[in-house]
Amino acid sequence: MFATQLRGYASRFIMTNRRAFRESVQYLNFDRRNGVDAYPPTILRTEQARMFSTQLSLPRLPVPPLEQTLEKYLKTIRPLLTESEFEKSKKVVEQFGASNGIGPVLEQHLVERSKKHDNWLAEWWLRLAYLEYRLPVTIHSSPGLLFAQKVQEGVDGQVRFASKFIAGVLDYKSMIDNQTLPVDRLGDQPLCMAQYYKLFGACRIPKPQRDGVICYAPDQPDRPDHIVVVYKNHFFKLRVYDEEERSLNPSQIEEQLRAILGRVETRAPPVGILTSEQRDEWAQVYPLLRQDPANASSLDEIERSLFVVCLDDEYRPQGEGLSPYAGQMLHGAGSGFNSGNRWFDKTLQFIIGRNGFNGLIYEHAPAEGPPVVAVTDHALEYCAKAAAAAPTATAESPTPLSFHLGPPVLDAIERAKKKLDGLIGDLQVEVLVFDSFGKNFPKSQRLPPDAFIQVALQLAYFRLHGEPCASYESGSIRRFQLGRTETIRSCSMESDVFARSFDDSSCSASEKRNRLIAAVQAHRRYTDDAVNGRGVDRHLLGLKMIAAERGIPLPELYKDPAFGKSCHWRLSTSQVPAKQELVMYYDPSVPDGYGVCYNPLERKMLFGISAWRSCQRTDASRLSDSLRRSLNDMSTLLASTVTV
Repeated sequence: MFATQLRGYASRFIMTNRRAFRESVQYLNFDRRNGVDAYPPTILRTEQARMFSTQLSLPRLPVPPLEQTLEKYLKTIRPLLTESEFEKSKKVVEQFGASNGIGPVLEQHLVERSKKHDNWLAEWWLRLAYLEYRLPVTIHSSPGLLFAQKVQEGVDGQVRFASKFIAGVLDYKSMIDNQTLPVDRLGDQPLCMAQYYKLFGACRIPKPQRDGVICYAPDQPDRPDHIVVVYKNHFFKLRVYDEEERSLNPSQIEEQLRAILGRVETRAPPVGILTSEQRDEWAQVYPLLRQDPANASSLDEIERSLFVVCLDDEYRPQGEGLSPYAGQMLHGAGSGFNSGNRWFDKTLQFIIGRNGFNGLIYEHAPAEGPPVVAVTDHALEYCAKAAAAAPTATAESPTPLSFHLGPPVLDAIERAKKKLDGLIGDLQVEVLVFDSFGKNFPKSQRLPPDAFIQVALQLAYFRLHGEPCASYESGSIRRFQLGRTETIRSCSMESDVFARSFDDSSCSASEKRNRLIAAVQAHRRYTDDAVNGRGVDRHLLGLKMIAAERGIPLPELYKDPAFGKSCHWRLSTSQVPAKQELVMYYDPSVPDGYGVCYNPLERKMLFGISAWRSCQRTDASRLSDSLRRSLNDMSTLLASTVTV
């Protein structure tokens, strides 16, 4: 009764601020299918509730001054162009930004938009980056994450770890439900917490041209209380709360998982592999699948579930180290292994292997990596501390979710298998465990670790290819309401000068050190600008979108070859730090590029590096070797020289 009264009081409290919180959840264009919508969060006004305590005080994403953005843009394209190319682009930029040019007109329209939205970018970004993206979410959009620490192999090890891990995830979810999760901060600045609200009970829904997302928020009357477990392509509904709404303990969960394993002998048709299809293809098959009432009911349970747990069959890849197991988390290793034992549209999907390796894959539309890693860190810490507990009561038995598959759907499954197997065969993923030092070393040199790593990537790339490249690093703009990411353009004039001089014997060691530090400092300055809403790429995207919405012809700036070259991200990178030994990875963003994600721990660094085998120019293994060498060489240089 008290909780009901408190929730009612909180609801009245936020009525005057309702739009801010409605946008904080609903900008995702949540689907209203079956009468379900994502409610704006009901803020709990208790002493312990703090998750949304700073939400309304967060500033809106600003629109930077046009002149500032164009000046910064010119600096970022300079190392990529010849002198004559740069002069041509400079004139195009000057015309765009002139007082009688189209740039100031678009800028004014964008400023007007910013006054009407808590975040002028959020809806556009979700549509363009995710929901209107028509390539498969598998590999092309959804990152994979591998837990570097192997656990006990075999059925017993698999079930015991899965039980503890599920309980740990539910323990974390309780902090979201009760809003006791501490507010994330960047230094002393609070960050937007809206993404955490969209992690559980969320799922992407295939639709022609633009997908939808559904989310069953924790304060909904009929919020889900179950997860879905997949084993040998069979789907089961597993209720993880008892009648008193207490989450099941690990022993209760283990009992139910063993019941699932005992009920399955052979593999089912891999209906889950349909979610790996090109989005418009999957959108055509999805209504056919839903025509059968049993199928529709099963789909609803999967989509409503808090998250999916994939209990994988035996998988023993060739090769040593962590790299051979990376694909198991990212794509299931193929239709002959575990790719059908997935539902790739689900926001959170935890993968528990019988081989002792575990991880996850997440659908990217609702959130970035840090909130997902926060859940994972907590669950792994829970696993390390969880003591055995006897079941306090018999839990509700798992319910099988059946699918009746006619010839059209079975044919679609066969097509999806062939396409995914081909895509998997083209992707190369390398996991680099760099253990010479961790973020402790650059910190000992009073250098920011992320900038140090980014400069090492510039050197590693230059050593392989003999030229700089457009380089993307994901920077968080969560200090603003509904903030997602801004591009940190890591290739600079300073990093280019450093990379070109490092292996030049005519350049002294002290000068190389000075150039290294200059490159690190340049990256740090750009990062500070980007995370404070003064980046280049989201601003230019906003101006382009405003032009399109108002029927204004595409400005020449966007037709300039230099613009395309500066956005052809041959290095697509992201830092996703964690407390645990985890490594995240994803595909390259362009056919002749690399994907690089890294977790800098105190005394080691983990990198996930990808490339396409079909591109003869790139090789993830070679970049891994070059990066290892570059990191070691840079540390040796700093340790053996002094600033002049």
